[in-house]
Amino acid sequence: MQTSPPLFNFHTTASQVVIGLDLSGKRIVITGGASGIGYETARALTSIGAEVTLAVRDLGAGERAAAEIAAQTGKHTVRAARLDLLDRASIDAFTAAWDGPLHALILNAGVMALPELTRSPEGWETHFAVNHLGHFALAHGLHGALVAGSTPDRASRIVAVSSSAHFSSPVIFDDLHFRYRRYQPWLAYGQSKTANILFAVEATRRWSADGIYANAHTPGYIRTRLQRHLPPDFPEPPEPVRRKTVEQGAANSCLLVTSPLMEKVGGLYLADCTPQKPVDERPADLGGVAPFALDADNARRLWDLSERALRA
Repeated sequence: MQTSPPLFNFHTTASQVVIGLDLSGKRIVITGGASGIGYETARALTSIGAEVTLAVRDLGAGERAAAEIAAQTGKHTVRAARLDLLDRASIDAFTAAWDGPLHALILNAGVMALPELTRSPEGWETHFAVNHLGHFALAHGLHGALVAGSTPDRASRIVAVSSSAHFSSPVIFDDLHFRYRRYQPWLAYGQSKTANILFAVEATRRWSADGIYANAHTPGYIRTRLQRHLPPDFPEPPEPVRRKTVEQGAANSCLLVTSPLMEKVGGLYLADCTPQKPVDERPADLGGVAPFALDADNARRLWDLSERALRA
């Protein structure tokens, strides 16, 4: 994939990405779409005719967001449905209730830097449970709908919202849930964000024959409710990192869902609307991608481990 300035770069907004495009009749699920970049992604996609479902833990907040988006866009093709990624019964209920084809799935919801070690009912560390395993279960439950949404001219697409924080940690297969090592919030978050990228790599390998392609991206440095667990004195990143607006942060998700340049392209990690190359050290500008996050063996191992976890 190649993009050209001035549209596709650091400054690109979601609204700019979708200019001139039409997604009428395309059905899209966005997790965590009641606020932040999920909300802006939903607003931009709704504005070009997509039928958007906000999959949210707080249904009231989701319904308010859907009403706001409808009022802003003049389109009433957006709705909210309850989904708690930490509750397997909730995931099962959401996927069982879905009827008909699905054309794109945006895995946007997440938790970040929880100050204390917490676990899911299954005993999984919360970052890994919500950010990876919950989304993994959701994608599996909607696989048939994604297959039904794929056509020879347009494959179904999955977008995994990751982070440059993936550089903080590979997936530690011998201690995923911090049973033996000391819990550190950024290691837990970083591991889950690496898992998001590895999911995109392996989902593309396994599901491209079904007409499904997955990619991951970092939205960039943005202040949203995701940072609500950070202490008030948490330092801002130094230059050359620049803070993005929510509208800019949603650009990658919209690009990966809508762009003809992304047709039947998968297993990539994007920043600033551009595929990133593996780097040996974490760059100061938060670009690049860690080699361990694109490693095919790691991706296969994580997929197999995740399937076993969900069967247990």
